[in-house]
Formats: sequence, C-alpha cells, structure tokens
Amino acid sequence: MDGSQPGGVETGGPRTVIREARPEDAVGIARVHVASWRSTYAGIVPASYLVGLSEGAAAMRWFNAVQTRGPGRGSFVVADAEDQVIGFSTFGARRTPVDNFAGEIYAIYLDEDAKGQGIGRQLMSAMAERLLLGGIRTAVVWCLRDNPSRWFYERLGGVRVAERPIHFGGKAMTEIAYGWRDLTALAQLSAGPEMRS
Repeated sequence: MDGSQPGGVETGGPRTVIREARPEDAVGIARVHVASWRSTYAGIVPASYLVGLSEGAAAMRWFNAVQTRGPGRGSFVVADAEDQVIGFSTFGARRTPVDNFAGEIYAIYLDEDAKGQGIGRQLMSAMAERLLLGGIRTAVVWCLRDNPSRWFYERLGGVRVAERPIHFGGKAMTEIAYGWRDLTALAQLSAGPEMRS
C-alpha cells in the first residue's frame, strides 16, 4: 500500500489513513465493532444479545486476531488524525464452504460519522488487493439478510451466491453471502464517495 504515511494509504475522509491493524488497536476496534452492531442491528437482532455485547471481551479477541496475518490474510484499521480507530476490516481464507470461492471478508465496520466518505470502498479495495497478492482471486462476505447496509456489497459488484440459517439470542435468522468471482475489479476501485440510500 502506498501513501504519505508509512504503512498506510490516505482515505477520502478528512485526514484519515488505512493501515495494518496492530495489537494496540484492539480497544478501538472493539469499540467500533460493538457500536456498529448496536446501531445496525437494533430491532433486527434481539435487544438482549446487543446489550450483552462487551467491549472488553471483544478487545481481547481482537488483540489476538489482528496478529494473524500473512499472504492473503490480515486486518486493516482506519485511523483519524489522532490515530484513533474509526473503522476496521479483516479477511483471509474462506471459513464456510461456498462453491468456487476461496477467500472471505470476515468483517468490515465503520463509525457512523465515517460512512459515506468512500472509506468503506477503500477498505474493500485494500482487502481485495491483499487477497490477490496472497493468490486468492475470489471471495465472499456474509451478512444478515435484514442488514440495512447490504446494498453496499451489491454496489461494489457483489452477487448473492449462498445463504444459511443462523441464531442470535435464540432468534432464527438468515445470513446471505455476496461473492466476487474475480477480485481484480474490486481491488482497482477508485476512492470516490459512496452512494448512501
């Protein structure tokens, strides 16, 4: 990745940078993760599940997770001018079998104030580029069917390729997978502003 700051690339947002995630980012990643779940899935996932989410527990998981990197896998954060985490993503080899897809975008989340600036598009592009460098040419991302933001994947060329049942807080739900059969176009996306509905 190029950019004016070492190890990162400037984003479309005001003085933000996408860079490799570090263990010390775990608390910021956990904050974004929990806040995003609570805002995105309110009224979709049972409230008891959302209330039970713990930033402390999430930080411990992310501390370990961000240290897992290598060809075609890793984690990125979006950091603001004060190096505070305002978004993150993680990716690697496919975890759930989906025919003809080798990679997976495990997570991508942004603070509400960071949305609509092209940052999500740049994170997707950075992950696609890294997957390609690791020899992974195809990938999927799973999201809840009722996720109001799933249009984002469609607008980036993702095609619905699978679905599966899942449970949160005792509630049966459905996850769908969007897939890219060639990550090249996603890796080459421009940093223009995202379209918000």
